[in-house]
Amino acid sequence: MTHNRTINTRVEHSSKVNHIKSPKNFTQKNVDLAETPLFFPEGYEKIFLAIYFITLPYIAGLLFLFFYVAEGHPELFLSLNEESSFMLTWAIGYEIIAGLILLWIMKMAFGFANESRKPGVKEFRRP
Repeated sequence: MTHNRTINTRVEHSSKVNHIKSPKNFTQKNVDLAETPLFFPEGYEKIFLAIYFITLPYIAGLLFLFFYVAEGHPELFLSLNEESSFMLTWAIGYEIIAGLILLWIMKMAFGFANESRKPGVKEFRRP
């Protein structure tokens, strides 16, 4: 019986937390870096942010060059990689990641606008 009570209190608590009144504007939403999908160890956030800023675009640029430009042929990719510099590969990857992030932001903004247009959000309850 106590097990059911703890589950019910957890469900009630989580439903109260999820139904906090959200802001009317997408730009007024709070940003919490703790909810980011990247790994930021406590105290080393700036160092890891710099590492991610350098490595993620470079890896994206390498993947673009390998799969799109070289069409998956290792010989062609190695010949391209000898001629291209680190900065060129990094810039290609940066543009790819920036475009994906902009698309993701637009998707979130449209979802937020669609959610805020609804007249009332009903709580989910099991029958």
